[in-house]
Formats: sequence, C-alpha cells, structure tokens
Amino acid sequence: MAKIAPRAEDLLDWYDQHARTLPWRVPPLSNARPDPYRIWLSEVMLQQTTVAAVKEYFARFTALWPSVDDLAAAPDDRVMGEWAGLGYYARARNLLKCARVVSADHGGIFPDTEEGLQKLPGIGPYTAAAIAAIAFDRPAVVMDGNVERVMARLHDIHTPLPAAKPELKEQAAALTPDTRPGDYAQAVMDLGATICTPRSPACGICPWRDPCAARAAGTAPELPRKTPKKAKPTRRGIAYLARTADGHWLLEKRPDKGLLGGMLGWPGSPWADADPQEDPPLDADWHDVGEEALHTFTHFHLRLGLRVAQIGHSTDVIPTLYRRDTDAEFRLLSPGDFRPSDLPTIMRKAFDLGHGKLETLRDTRP
Repeated sequence: MAKIAPRAEDLLDWYDQHARTLPWRVPPLSNARPDPYRIWLSEVMLQQTTVAAVKEYFARFTALWPSVDDLAAAPDDRVMGEWAGLGYYARARNLLKCARVVSADHGGIFPDTEEGLQKLPGIGPYTAAAIAAIAFDRPAVVMDGNVERVMARLHDIHTPLPAAKPELKEQAAALTPDTRPGDYAQAVMDLGATICTPRSPACGICPWRDPCAARAAGTAPELPRKTPKKAKPTRRGIAYLARTADGHWLLEKRPDKGLLGGMLGWPGSPWADADPQEDPPLDADWHDVGEEALHTFTHFHLRLGLRVAQIGHSTDVIPTLYRRDTDAEFRLLSPGDFRPSDLPTIMRKAFDLGHGKLETLRDTRP
C-alpha cells in the first residue's frame, strides 16, 4: 500500500472547526486581520511559558497599554512590576526596547518580514517566523515544541533533540502552504497542544492519523526523543527583608544585565555554590527566619536564607546604607507603593516566608 502523504488542507479543515479561542487570536475564516502588536506581545510572553499562565498577563498589559506606542511610553519599573511572575525577565527588558524601537524608528508599525522582525530587540528566528506568519500571513516556518513533536511523530524521526531540529524544520517547511500560512502555523501548534500531546496522544481523532508514520509504527508516545539533561546545580544566598519604623520597605533594584535584571528585590548576598557569607545592606538586629526560599531557574536551583529586621525611621536609614561592589541601587518604598505582587517569584516567596516573622519583632533602630 502506498504511503499517504500529509496535507496542509486536512489540518486547516480540522483547525476551522477546532481552533482554540485565545485572546490574541483572530478566529479562522473571519475577515478580521490580526493586530501585529498583540501577536508580538503574546509571542514574547509565551516564550518558555504556558498559554494558561500568559492569558492574565496579556489581558492586563493590553488594558494598560493598548498599542505599541503606549507600551513604549510606559515607565520601566511599571512594566517590570506588571511582568513579575512570568519569569525570564530579560524578555521584559527586551519587550520595552523593542516597543521603543518600533515606536521611534518605525512609526509604531512592525516590519512584516522575518528579516525585518529579527532586526528588532528580543526577536529571534522563532518569534520572527511566528509574527510573520500569524500577523502578516507570510509562509514562514514556525517551530516551537508543539511543532517539533508533531513533525517527529508524523515522520517517525528518532534523532534526539536538539540534534533533530534541522531535520524537523525541513519537514515542517515542506508542509507549510502558501495559502493561509498564518492559520496553518496556529493549526500545527494547536494540534500539538490539544491532540498530539506529550503523553497519551489522541491519535484516533487526529486529522493526520492516516499519514502519521509513528502512529503506524507504534512509536508515537516515545517521540520526540531528547538528549538527557545534566543535573542542575544548587546555589545559595541570603536575602535581607527590612522595614522602617514608618512602614517603608528596603529594596534593591538589580543591575539591568543578568538574572532578574532591572527588577526590584530584597538586598542580599551573591548567589554561589558555596555557603553564603553574611552581607547585610546595613547594620541592624537581623533575625534568622529559620526557613529558606526555594526556587528553580533554567540552569540551577536556588536556596535563599532569610534575615529580617525592623530598622529606624526612613529619613534616618538612607545615610546608613552602604553600596557593595554592584550596580544595584537601594530604594525605600512606602506602604502605598510597595506591592509584593510586583516582585519576581523568588523575592515574593521570600516575602511570604519572612514578613510574618517581621511582624513579631519590636521596632528597633540599627
């Protein structure tokens, strides 16, 4: 029996009936055109993050900043605060840089080609392809984890990732149509997200079940193969939570470059593989909380010991602060300006563990 070739038309027919409803998406077979700003914003937010996690952030960002010009004019701290919790904070810094370039240099209009999009800050090959396809209906080859999984199964490719990426992209390119390429790109991603899932794929209702080589071979659940990851190391540090007698919180804005760059957080020691050395931002009666804030980043686990202190009045505290060998800057936030939700996840965890201990302390001066 001759092998059945997969067809983009079959997937598009399925997509027309089963497309996910997403806040940044234009439904298939509608006359509406996608807003490039909303597509770009969603794609940046979705990098290494799930759709479920992004929906709330997307709604809040587009309510606060409905256009790229609005976002470009927004204060850095406000944007970084609204981003808190999404992780990978370099994305937020690049989001602002990109918005400002588009606003200032392109009249608020995004380039409509992969090449033009990749010249913007924070837009790599995948994001450029996604925006070009979805926002501008260009026949760009969009490759995310869902598409890689679909292609590996469709063609029964056993080469482990990441080595398989060129072969998977070649197969994806061969299927990308010139007609409705934006809908097709979203259809493949929807297929991977809803039917060709990592575990227990629903092969019986898949529009590509007949041409799928892995389904025929019985290998679909084990694909794509992946090269085993190295174990993540554990780093340690200390975070210092201090509140003044008049309720101000002592925070530190981290340098723009590096992990959590540009974010507000608690002053603390460097994060290192060895046991951390005490490095408080000022002399005070520091109390060990007795618990650690735990968090996992892309490349390592972090364990933060916690110290808390009640310190003097805000006007008395500023002169006593010393600056370590860092570009970070100290800030005192009033009770009205301090929102724990604006902190990155690890710093919010530290607050959740430490503020109860802080409530039990007397108001002491350093």
